[in-house]
Amino acid sequence: MTAKSSRLSFLTRFLTVWIFAAMVVGVTAGYAYPGLSDLIDSFSVGTTSIPIAIGLIWMMYPPLARVRYEDLGKIVGARGSKTMLSASLVLNWVVGPLLMFALAWVFLAGFPHLRIGVIVIGLARCIAMVIVWNNLADGDSEWAAILVALNSVFQIAFYSVLAYFYVTLASSWISGQGTVVNISLLEVAQSVAVYLGIPFFGGMATRFFFLRTKGKAWYEGVLIPRLAPTSLVALLFTIVVMFSLKGEYIVSLPLDVVMVAAPLLVYFVIMFFTSFGLGVYSKLDYGRTVTLGFTAASNNFELAIAVAVSVFGLSSQEAFTTVIGPLIEVPVMISLVNVALWLRKRYFHET
Repeated sequence: MTAKSSRLSFLTRFLTVWIFAAMVVGVTAGYAYPGLSDLIDSFSVGTTSIPIAIGLIWMMYPPLARVRYEDLGKIVGARGSKTMLSASLVLNWVVGPLLMFALAWVFLAGFPHLRIGVIVIGLARCIAMVIVWNNLADGDSEWAAILVALNSVFQIAFYSVLAYFYVTLASSWISGQGTVVNISLLEVAQSVAVYLGIPFFGGMATRFFFLRTKGKAWYEGVLIPRLAPTSLVALLFTIVVMFSLKGEYIVSLPLDVVMVAAPLLVYFVIMFFTSFGLGVYSKLDYGRTVTLGFTAASNNFELAIAVAVSVFGLSSQEAFTTVIGPLIEVPVMISLVNVALWLRKRYFHET
């Protein structure tokens, strides 16, 4: 084993420790230096935080550079593809939003602003960090690319409609009143273009360029092993930045954090195990099963934050709730990565 692969295995083996350390560093920095969040926010264009965007884009770039784009046609036409596509669409665009809506009302019925924030998170289907969780759990990277691309298209087409339905109409059926939401398709398209489009096309261009100039053996044996660890470094950087933005609030308003965490925690666990169980029931292999699980359980917090800030304001409780979302999702997802790897050893016997 080379020194580089040793460093990679060391980083991966203790990734849970590094993630929690990054969370602690971020919260501590945000609490100790309240002006830090303002400094980070100053590096923003509209509702897009440049430091977070850089971290997220680079975090997804190495996994997307591993995708065998030249084989996607064969993969979609392979056995079990219809099951993957139909299951993903139903889980992401019917089950997920409905479950989050129900949990928001169960846990936060008396707190309308927090409730709306949770609903907004549930409507934003993941197109970003799921690539990293799937990669860490040894999921099918090609299918992950296909499903997040599918989510991107549906997000642009239906996010505004679903937001109006759940936040305004469905909420009014329960409480007698709803909140009018005005979300432009341009805002949704911008989020998708930044957080998925840049790393997606960057990874594709990198693969085709070096496969042609250096060959497959060099690309997969030299470049990818060197590129892969940078994804995890970018993940840790992103976590530090995100947690520092709300470090002061997390420490000063712990009850609000716990209230928001409750429905999100239940949601992530139910969605993952339901999707994973569906994959097992459908006799999918481990790679596709775990990919289905993570793409259904994760959420696009970047879009949720952008929507909450643009519609309700930066200082709103809705915006605060959407920022808390990834703070809950990160430790839960890294825990589910470890659960998935244990399930593979326990129930999957693949060569």
